[in-house]
Amino acid sequence: MAYRWPAETVFTRIDLDVEERSCPICNRAMYVCDHRYHHLWTLAGPTQVVNRLVRCPDPTGDSRGQTFSPEAALSISMPRWCMGWDVLCWLGHRRFARHWSVPQLRAEFQDTYHIRLSDDALASSLGRYQTMLAARQQDPERLADDYRDIASLVLTIDGLQPEKGQETFSVVRELRRKRVWFAEPLLSSATQEVQRVIVLARQWAERLAKPVGVWMSDKQDAFVQAIGMEFPNTPHRYCHNHFLRDVAKPVLELDSQTKAVKCEGCARSNAGCWRVVGAPLPLSLPLPPGHSRQTRRRVWPSLKRRHPRPVHGTIGARARQPMPLTPRLGR
Repeated sequence: MAYRWPAETVFTRIDLDVEERSCPICNRAMYVCDHRYHHLWTLAGPTQVVNRLVRCPDPTGDSRGQTFSPEAALSISMPRWCMGWDVLCWLGHRRFARHWSVPQLRAEFQDTYHIRLSDDALASSLGRYQTMLAARQQDPERLADDYRDIASLVLTIDGLQPEKGQETFSVVRELRRKRVWFAEPLLSSATQEVQRVIVLARQWAERLAKPVGVWMSDKQDAFVQAIGMEFPNTPHRYCHNHFLRDVAKPVLELDSQTKAVKCEGCARSNAGCWRVVGAPLPLSLPLPPGHSRQTRRRVWPSLKRRHPRPVHGTIGARARQPMPLTPRLGR
């Protein structure tokens, strides 16, 4: 659907002429037969691009009925787009490099550049940007030129979720040039699905005529088996990030358990903190339902003040859980 411009919009006019006015068939001078008007948004504001169309004067020539338009128009925008290349590049950089959301992009356009675009128009433009960027990244000639001086490749595979709630993609990256090669969605974590991605990575490496020096991953069973089948003589290393995270996981669990036990011991030893309005709580009967909220409001802040800062989070987390208000004194 064409973009509807308000009637009071003031445009900046840009006139474009054909670079070569001679007919490519008969070499006669061509004349201006029509004008094409293109209205679009640029970072400088609303812009009107006027393309002067020319035609050969010979009605019997091979180029009869054919019009020629200025090539410079493509350097401003693609035909029938409502935004210029500068707006599209600004949009793609903020979305994929700085991870701005579509509503945030729309608000920034309207506040800073006074560009009024809907969320659907922005999402459609982002899809075009992704398509062009993927085509550029996977262009064989550009890829071969980037890896001309690389002796061997270092490949990694890992799961990546673009947005919360979206499906997870298996992303293959090359570390020497720090390039993302491709990303493929997997229906499951089975070895056959992962092997399909590894086969695609092998085809990329063969197209570049470069050996794979090493693979890196989080060493899932499917990754280990698929890489072992497709790259039997290539070393497979553990990713440093995943290794440190897996090593720290049991340590964090033990640390949180230790803090919880210590906080419980401190709470039991400070039975005086459980007194409300000077009256001791009964040790055998729970508090009436009407006093539970008031008791929690008075007791837990005092407990936090008595303990050091590193254990505040543990006490607060346990305070948010349903706990019996009857204190149990330590033995």
